[in-house]
Amino acid sequence: MKAAIIESVGKAVVGELPDPSPGPRDVVVEVAACGLCGTDLHILQGEFAPTLPVVPGHEFAGEVVALGSDVRTLAVGDRVAVDPSLHCHECRYCRDGRGNLCERWAAIGVTTAGGAAQYAVAPAANCVRLPDHVRTEDAALIEPLSCAVRGYDVLRARLGSHVLIYGSGTMGLMMLELAKRTGAASVDVVDLNADRLATARRLGVTGSAANADELDRPQGWDVVIDATGNAAAIQDGLERVAKAGTFLQFGVADYATRVKIDPYRIYNQEITITGSMAVLHSYERAAELFAGGVLDPDVFISDRLPLAEYPRALDRFAAGMGRKIVVVP
Repeated sequence: MKAAIIESVGKAVVGELPDPSPGPRDVVVEVAACGLCGTDLHILQGEFAPTLPVVPGHEFAGEVVALGSDVRTLAVGDRVAVDPSLHCHECRYCRDGRGNLCERWAAIGVTTAGGAAQYAVAPAANCVRLPDHVRTEDAALIEPLSCAVRGYDVLRARLGSHVLIYGSGTMGLMMLELAKRTGAASVDVVDLNADRLATARRLGVTGSAANADELDRPQGWDVVIDATGNAAAIQDGLERVAKAGTFLQFGVADYATRVKIDPYRIYNQEITITGSMAVLHSYERAAELFAGGVLDPDVFISDRLPLAEYPRALDRFAAGMGRKIVVVP
């Protein structure tokens, strides 16, 4: 089969690999589309994936073409989206219901071969059937949406909150859509990328700017969400949180990223700083929301490129071009 391969730090190629076979409780999925994510850039930089080479791609959907001997819940021909999470179910965090913090955390497309290929193997338990009206090639959006749902689980958003989001890439836009649906009184977005900011305005924001100083909220925001992983954005966002407000680190920063905090202000103003890691009990809910039309795929997916152009797709993504880029085997 044809597959994208991150061979070593800074090097991604497309090559031929043997067709995969399912384990007893696995299925083989013929991939219809696979989304690119900031995590893929981190893997390219030598972060996250424990070993290279690896076939990336943790956002994918497709059709089941082969079943393991013990699979009873799916059939050949089922169209599915795949939760990439692989938890050990044995460590203290898994046993406490916090599998996203698993001590042996793994994920399809990060630690094992993923969906940037013609075929991918996944546990049957990780597959969610798609309803007839959902296009398989759009369903790669379900995985990032499930991360956004997890983010709002962490926030436990209060009705009437004023929300500020840094970044209007795919994840920032998803956080925007969910903010509107969780009762935010206002949602402002900050981004240096004018094209992406225009998309945020198209989806409906209270305010948008290249700098939060341009927005009219001198008292700060109840909820500030970083969806960039960028140190400057994170630092600025921490300083925009209102009294009793919450800062959510949602964007994935490089390992070396550092910012400064003001401990006295955190104490005195009862500010909460928290994070949201990947997916936790949110994939099925994201699939339901997606089927219900919470996102418009034609707005969110800006580029559909052939798998053979995976290195170019990575370059476009790294350059901040477009919104969600998917590759199609």
